[in-house]
Amino acid sequence: MTDIKIVSLGTFLPGKQITNKEMEDVLGIREDWIESMIGNETRHFAVNFQEKTVEYDLIDLCEKAALDAFEKSPLESLEEIDLIILSTATPDHLMPATVNLLADRLGLQGIPTYQIQAGCSGALQGLDVAQQFLKANHYKNALVVGGDVCNKYLDLNRDFHKLRSSELINYALFGDGAGAAILTKNTEEPGFKLVQISNKFEGLNREPAQIMNWIGSIPSDVQGMSSRQISSKYPAAKEDYKAIEEHVPTLTKEMFNTLLEENNWGKDKVHHFLPPQLGWNMTKKIIDFADLDHDKTTNCVKETGNNGNALPYVQLAKLREKVKLNEKVVGVAIESSKWIKTGIVLQYM
Repeated sequence: MTDIKIVSLGTFLPGKQITNKEMEDVLGIREDWIESMIGNETRHFAVNFQEKTVEYDLIDLCEKAALDAFEKSPLESLEEIDLIILSTATPDHLMPATVNLLADRLGLQGIPTYQIQAGCSGALQGLDVAQQFLKANHYKNALVVGGDVCNKYLDLNRDFHKLRSSELINYALFGDGAGAAILTKNTEEPGFKLVQISNKFEGLNREPAQIMNWIGSIPSDVQGMSSRQISSKYPAAKEDYKAIEEHVPTLTKEMFNTLLEENNWGKDKVHHFLPPQLGWNMTKKIIDFADLDHDKTTNCVKETGNNGNALPYVQLAKLREKVKLNEKVVGVAIESSKWIKTGIVLQYM
């Protein structure tokens, strides 16, 4: 049997934490509205929030997270990494793939690289793809990275007093960041053993609840339209928060129950739960709806904002500080873009 472990985790959150008070002072998004609607208290942006200039690209965040994971790993050289997998919803370019920019930054030549285009579920999909390669090939160590920079979708120069609540949510909900993990097979090093990863598409005949339009893409029907008309019809980011509120708790509960049943674990046998991190108010509702013990959950979104593919790694890095030998972990990530539910089962060994 081939055992795969996450032997190290790294994260990078750009800049200083941006408070709700700063969101109100700079963007005019009311502090009390953010607290009542979303519940997040701070977030990190890859832009200089005061100057409104880009300070970090996605590749910068991913490189720092990857190096953090390497420095905390038992590996003696980056050249021990046999493959790289990167997941993101916000790549720096359509081409070249950000994962190849990362391989270049790390000085790695001649190794396989793969990039997954996905939202929150992408982090677990990346871990799944990595473990399959480790099991099926002679590779021993895989670097898996997840990150997102939402600033490319969010225009900080808009008149925020004129925006609808459905648009304001995107500015207050999201943050930027990256996380990384090094997976190793058949090692005695302590780490999170991968017991199971589940990935299920649930979007058949359902409308997407989240759409992000790539900057520069031009739909076929925009001839003769002004830039304002185009941005109105094809906004950079669109969120159906009501659909998310309605369906994500149910999908989360279904995935948690499936993972518990398939591993023959009762909730009392699980020491730690990693619930989806959409926004803190929503996360609290999910925890209650799934009937989870709040004290057993590991959460970060209140401080980091929803940074997409980085979130599961940030959660795991936070959990790593308190997990004990042989403890069991069950986590879920839900992607509302076209409805994907993913789950992960781990045991620290």
